[in-house]
Amino acid sequence: MSEVPLSVLDLSPVAAGATAGEALRHTTELARRAEGLGYRRFWVAEHHNMPAIASSAPAVLIAHLAAATSAIRVGSGGVMLPNHAPLVVAEQFGTLEALHPGRIDLGIGRAPGTDQLTALALRRTMEGLSAERFPQELLGLIGFFTGGDAPAPPPAHLPVPLHPRLTATPGLGDMPAIWLLGSSGYSAQLAGLLGLPFSFAHHFSPANTLPALALYRENFRPSQWLERPHAMVAVSAICADTDERARWLAGPAALSSLRLRTGTPQPLATPEEAAAYPYTPAEREIAWGRFGQQAVGSPDTIRAQLSGLLERTAADELMLTTMVYDIADRIRSFELIAEKVAPGLRRAA
Repeated sequence: MSEVPLSVLDLSPVAAGATAGEALRHTTELARRAEGLGYRRFWVAEHHNMPAIASSAPAVLIAHLAAATSAIRVGSGGVMLPNHAPLVVAEQFGTLEALHPGRIDLGIGRAPGTDQLTALALRRTMEGLSAERFPQELLGLIGFFTGGDAPAPPPAHLPVPLHPRLTATPGLGDMPAIWLLGSSGYSAQLAGLLGLPFSFAHHFSPANTLPALALYRENFRPSQWLERPHAMVAVSAICADTDERARWLAGPAALSSLRLRTGTPQPLATPEEAAAYPYTPAEREIAWGRFGQQAVGSPDTIRAQLSGLLERTAADELMLTTMVYDIADRIRSFELIAEKVAPGLRRAA
């Protein structure tokens, strides 16, 4: 497609009046089209107790998407490790890698991907709500794939948990590509120390993007998987034939953002419902403020916005996430970007 690989992060949005099954079928349709358009990766994210998002079981959905496609890399953006036993994650993604060798990405995050009550239901103990043991759990997960080999000499306060009497099957010898995900500096530093590729959530934490990437690169140690830092930036992107049409299509995502922030999540509204919503000035700022550093507009506008993001971040890859009401508009956005935007994108020197 271009010198800068572009990928897709899909949340399986559930539209108002539709079902989760329809949302998942639309995700499958988009994955097939993304493969045909030349996108490098297709990731799905773990979210719980969110009526507008159907991707609550990434491993199950990834298995389906990998079987429905043939070449595109499929993965998680991400699996929230504190919600799961590392052995279970190793077995699930070891199975995926064994079934689809060389095509599976395991993106790992440390946030719950939900509210505290739902996190408690997932983890079953109050102690489990803490992410303090995330580094050890991450190293333990990698150990299940490698047989105990650490990805890099960890800091002294991060002992590698070994499991000499436990074998993940599948898992051992079937290691997917592991990415660390983040929206702050914590995971950025850890990814650097462990020599892992890093994906930053610019789409919901743009103020932290540059500081986190700087921390990642400053702390990077070469590992058996990476000789130098490799950073991907996830960005919201809604492309249409005109700027006005793109902003109209972005209305449901803006309203969804407000509803999530105010604790009243609902299925994705129609553009008409979103346009008619009686925002207060403060609500409008919450809803639309997040798009100020994203990519919304015509192909020319999107090209300028993504080029500016690449110049500021020196990202090695970009991952695009598109929350719009209609699947035809979602697919059209990725088509326009692949055909009219990607050829003009260049990685920063």
